Amino acid sequence: MPAAISNGARIRTNTPAENAYNALEAANRTIATKQLRLSTGKRINSAADDVAGYITSRALQARNGSLKAALNAVGDAANVTNIAQDGLDNINNLVTQIKDAASTAASGALATDEKVALAKAAFRLTQQIQTVVDSTVFGGRQLLDGGFSAEFIIGSNAANTLLTLDVDLTTGNADFNVASNNFNINSTAAGFAGVTGLNLQSLNTVSSSDLGIFSNSNIQTTLTSLSSALNNVNKVAAYLGGITNRLNSQEDNLKSQITNYNAAISRIEDSDVAKEQLELVRAQFLQQASLTSLSQANQAPSAFLQLIR
Repeated sequence: MPAAISNGARIRTNTPAENAYNALEAANRTIATKQLRLSTGKRINSAADDVAGYITSRALQARNGSLKAALNAVGDAANVTNIAQDGLDNINNLVTQIKDAASTAASGALATDEKVALAKAAFRLTQQIQTVVDSTVFGGRQLLDGGFSAEFIIGSNAANTLLTLDVDLTTGNADFNVASNNFNINSTAAGFAGVTGLNLQSLNTVSSSDLGIFSNSNIQTTLTSLSSALNNVNKVAAYLGGITNRLNSQEDNLKSQITNYNAAISRIEDSDVAKEQLELVRAQFLQQASLTSLSQANQAPSAFLQLIR
């Protein structure tokens, strides 16, 4: 703390001038600090500005970075579920049309040629199902062939333990109740959509000499199998719908947390522009006063030189 020491008539050591110079240095240092804070918008530009605040803000920034990465993972998982659900909606519509064709073929009023025509038209829809399966792709991986499974880190809890979400579209997923996710019509060993014995390729073998799955003896089984296939398609869609709902909730939660962390970081690290400007003006005033005092203090020794002339 500076003291008002004059040293009387001594001229070798000009204590008043040193005091004024020290005050000028302090004012200049304060001005530099305030200008830095105003130009960067940050109150903490180095650890020296606020040791405790620096540690806290860096920890919050690290946490916030993890939350932003989790938000991206939520977006990726949502993309998977949305793309898969769109493919399932298409398959549902196509299987419904095939079932409608089979129901029409069950009518005793139709002739053999008409039933064959219905079977061939239904087979074209079957081929489109395969096209949908082949084109429902994310990240270079097919989603509906019964083999897709992926884990997404969608956040972390208070203990910093990672939260993972498993999007399991494999054939044996227990959430489907049955092995229902294999929609590849070229894989007929277990049947289409987990329905044993349902081979949609058989639609192309229906002929006037052999109605096959459209014959009177098989049509009831065909309709039952197609109904089961539709049910299994819907089970997979419902599973994805549940995941989508969770993802939407987690996305809202993460966005809220990120906003709150940003607010906390801002409160600790950002500068109060009005306050910094007020203190800058005060320091500039002290700078001018220190310059004036230093000038006057340097003139004092010259007055004592008059005694030794």
